[in-house]
Amino acid sequence: MRRTVLAAALLAFLPASFAWAEMPDAAKSLFEAKSVAERNTALSTLEASAAKDPASGYAAGAGEFFTALELLAGGLHRYGFDSPKSFMLPLMQLPVPDNPNPQPLTYEEFRAILVSFRDRLEKSAATLGSVPANADIGMVVDLTRAGIDLNEDGAIAPEESFAAIMAALSRGSVDMSAAAPSLTFRFDRADGFWLQGYAEFLMAQADFWLAHDFKAMFDGSFHMLFPRAKLPLQDALVPLDVGMSGNMFASEWRFADFISLVHLVNWPVVEPERRQAARRHLLEMIRLSREDWKAILAETDNNREWLPGPQQKGANPLTGLDVGQEQVTAWLATLTMAEDLLEGRVLLPHFRIAGKGINMKRFFDEPKPFDLVLSITGPGIAPYLESGKILTSDDFDQIQREFGGAGFLTFALWFN
Repeated sequence: MRRTVLAAALLAFLPASFAWAEMPDAAKSLFEAKSVAERNTALSTLEASAAKDPASGYAAGAGEFFTALELLAGGLHRYGFDSPKSFMLPLMQLPVPDNPNPQPLTYEEFRAILVSFRDRLEKSAATLGSVPANADIGMVVDLTRAGIDLNEDGAIAPEESFAAIMAALSRGSVDMSAAAPSLTFRFDRADGFWLQGYAEFLMAQADFWLAHDFKAMFDGSFHMLFPRAKLPLQDALVPLDVGMSGNMFASEWRFADFISLVHLVNWPVVEPERRQAARRHLLEMIRLSREDWKAILAETDNNREWLPGPQQKGANPLTGLDVGQEQVTAWLATLTMAEDLLEGRVLLPHFRIAGKGINMKRFFDEPKPFDLVLSITGPGIAPYLESGKILTSDDFDQIQREFGGAGFLTFALWFN
């Protein structure tokens, strides 16, 4: 994300009353609720109307997605989560407030958090998927007013708004000052495909974890993430004066525990169907991204777009980026490359192995114990090596060049 949020003014030129008329009253209540009870009442109303009203279904699916994040955040807060603020642990970057009096946490309870999170995402994806592809949708949402309850106190406070959460995740690059332009977007049908795709992406991550027994890693390193939750090695390894330390690399003890975590990623498979499901979620994400861009490119308006097409000029207020046809073309090529890898039509290269590559379809569909270090060094991926067409660095570099100075990762996180 970029600091150029002043470009939001370019997207906010239409009066809000224009699009509010397209929203069910319960949807407006959903996105402006100040309490969990008020939000849940609105969500229940929308869910009851979803089958006969596409706009209600769309809003309900969005509400279910964000309550999935709330389930995860609330569970983490309950046990005194201390975010590592690292891209290496993508499910654990939510800015969960400090909890000085957490409950004790067990491995089984942590798995239960992931299951609840994953199952709510599945509900969201199903609800969003029930909305007709050609439905006329217009949901105006002010990201400084919509949010989730991060600390289970029943309130949705300004510091728990989506804008505040994104500002925390982007380390302040989203301007939250009073002088900042409005972070208000009009979410249309294309954005429903986008959100549904993200639900599939997060389900893939959750299912991959849940496919394995990671108790040894939990017992041996998770006091890094939950330093006061009475984990097995807390008394021996967590400093008595521990505080919220921010980035995992900012303190010696957390960095040491991160090394332990990496070493302990040697996970037996306990639910192989979940690892197989993770691949299906990723393939569905790819399908939805194609549907998203098909819908975006067909749009003729330019009304506070969350994800604009090349024909919708104006920099996005969160990323500061314009979208050109070259980025769209490169992204669609990226989707094809990813699909080919997941279907085993193209093999993933390994730096120390010539002439063979990793069949990622078999990696998911024929699961064996996952050892991170041995996968990096080679032995862990040996069962999946095959001869065939291998993806080369030139293939990726050619695509990456089309994304310009902002880089592939910035666009990928935004585009989904």
